[in-house]
Amino acid sequence: MPPRGRPTVRQVRVGTELRRLREAAGMTAREVAQFLGSTSAQMSHIEAGIGGVSGERVRMLAAHYACTDTELVDALVEMATDRTRGWWEEYRDVLPPVFCDLAELQDRAVSLQEIATAHVPGLLQTEEYSRAVFTYWRPELPERDIELRVEHRLRRREVLGAVPYLAVLHESVLRTRVADGRVARAQLDTVLELSDKPGVTVRVIPFDVDGFAGASAELLYMGGRVPALDTGQRDTAHDTAFVDAPAQLLAMRTLFRKVEAVALDPSRSRSYLHRIAKEL
Repeated sequence: MPPRGRPTVRQVRVGTELRRLREAAGMTAREVAQFLGSTSAQMSHIEAGIGGVSGERVRMLAAHYACTDTELVDALVEMATDRTRGWWEEYRDVLPPVFCDLAELQDRAVSLQEIATAHVPGLLQTEEYSRAVFTYWRPELPERDIELRVEHRLRRREVLGAVPYLAVLHESVLRTRVADGRVARAQLDTVLELSDKPGVTVRVIPFDVDGFAGASAELLYMGGRVPALDTGQRDTAHDTAFVDAPAQLLAMRTLFRKVEAVALDPSRSRSYLHRIAKEL
């Protein structure tokens, strides 16, 4: 297959997992290339996600690596052969690739879990809230670019109700006025409205709760078809980072359990949200 100019995160992930299987089997890329009748350069392309790989070849490689996890292999075959063009492809050439990668990862996830300590999560944001955030952090962007980002963010909501989503929000997120009081109240109303959707759960951590030291615990955890294909996402100072290393994913799951443990249950959270709404 010809090299890709700009592989997606999911395409790169297929290559990453094939490399991990090869390394676990104690084989070099050159040895595997000889087995396939290929070249080391082509193997490097496959493992970097630059080169595509057929489902048949994924199964051939997995068997060669003595991988017995059939669910993982089936999931990798599905990822390698997926030719579906989602709605996010409309933005592929007009927004940074990370926007499309995030939308695709969320669409393909079997579960979504999120901790928000800075802003209302993108999946729950209103149009005006989103615009205020993009305008504040990216004041140099032309108005058209801001509108495209807002439009894309609102369309990401399509996943809500289609996949289980749990958001744990710190009270500071709900009280911070990224614009004004009117926008803050409308945003809170939207959080309450969306929390009524099937499969959507919102839990709140009040200011006065004991045992919460996770002020920087902002993260999104996307469950894969099999646990080995889970993906984490965290925003850094200058970029968005996707996490797939097993040790880092374990750390994110552990952090999420700690944060969730001090949050109000869904029913009490709704009552707390109504209380905040009255105070805004």
